[in-house]
Amino acid sequence: MIDLTQMGQQAQAAAQVLAQLDTATKNQALLAMAAELTAHTEQILDANARDLAAASDQPAKFTDRLRLTPARISDMANGLKSVAALPDPTARIDGGFTNAAGLSIIQKRVPLGVVGMIYEARPNVTVDAAGLTLKSGNAVMLRGGKEALQSNLALTQVLQTALTKVGLPAQAVQLVADPSRALANEMMHLTAYLDVLIPRGGAGLIQAVVNTATVPVIETGAGNCHIYVDQTADLEMAKAIVVNAKVQRPSVCNAAEKLLIHQAVAADYLPALAAALQAHGVALRGDEAARAIVPNMAAVTAADWDTEYNDLIMAVKVIADEDEAIAHINRHNTKHSESIITNDYASSERFLNQVDAACVYVNASTRFTDGEQFGFGAEIGISTQKLHARGPMGLAALTTTKYQIRGNGQVRE
Repeated sequence: MIDLTQMGQQAQAAAQVLAQLDTATKNQALLAMAAELTAHTEQILDANARDLAAASDQPAKFTDRLRLTPARISDMANGLKSVAALPDPTARIDGGFTNAAGLSIIQKRVPLGVVGMIYEARPNVTVDAAGLTLKSGNAVMLRGGKEALQSNLALTQVLQTALTKVGLPAQAVQLVADPSRALANEMMHLTAYLDVLIPRGGAGLIQAVVNTATVPVIETGAGNCHIYVDQTADLEMAKAIVVNAKVQRPSVCNAAEKLLIHQAVAADYLPALAAALQAHGVALRGDEAARAIVPNMAAVTAADWDTEYNDLIMAVKVIADEDEAIAHINRHNTKHSESIITNDYASSERFLNQVDAACVYVNASTRFTDGEQFGFGAEIGISTQKLHARGPMGLAALTTTKYQIRGNGQVRE
């Protein structure tokens, strides 16, 4: 039987050790983790194969997130090496001053403490979370989905072995090996031990955690992402960006789900864009104006505008102007990633400033919303809220601040 209270106590003890580590020791641990992942690739793949076999009746978009390959394990190891190469956020001083009483006051970065993660069938999250929390001086308690249990157990064992080899507590990275909902619910209320809880997965999981947890939550978002093709857009650029954003990896949260196109170019551009998407197997659902131009589209429903497909499906809408595009996006998006394709500077600036999302692009694919692509080494999630952190969450997002005040006998009058 799993005792979450005991796990929380062990995590707190480990966090106290990690908070005092110097950067060199943390980097040594990260490189040891990377080496263990590489050395145990076959063991990890065997565990993942058992998960995949049990999930054989699941759709491809699900198994794509679940599947590990030698290349993906190598990418996880390289991610740990990248995190090791990054500056240590806890070595940073944000500012300092002397007040009127002569007190020397500095504001420095410190770890959050113990980070909890509840996530679905994404084994890479186990490694990304372990690496980022360790470098930022935090312990982590992980609760992955039942479909990835064998993979997560194997990965956690490998990571804990690496920690032990460099003399650090294995409990710095712990996995809740019972993925039952009852235990997840208990974890959401582990306020005595968890400093923050980060859900990562579909909209249902995220909202369940946000609505249930008493532990402070950083909300990471589902991605109902849009691309708006402006009337000044270059068609070939638009085609390349739209296809990449939808097709490269449709099961992830930064894939584009909606295509908006200006009415002035819809008749000329939409047939070419639709053909390029359909050539990659994308099923299109259009509004009345879009279907008048490309009749083989299915009819869009009202629910489609708010749906994250995570699949080769895209809804299409013909837009009167940029104001309508921005209003539509702000009404239906999940505050994740939005893009405009345009050759008009004023239009790009208006879009950047008025669209409410964590990441807003001009002439680029939404697929770049990613911690590694932003130079963070990896990410613990993509925050779509506005407090504490927003966008891809790297090392700095896993720290808070502490004021340290030095005096020489001052008393307040």
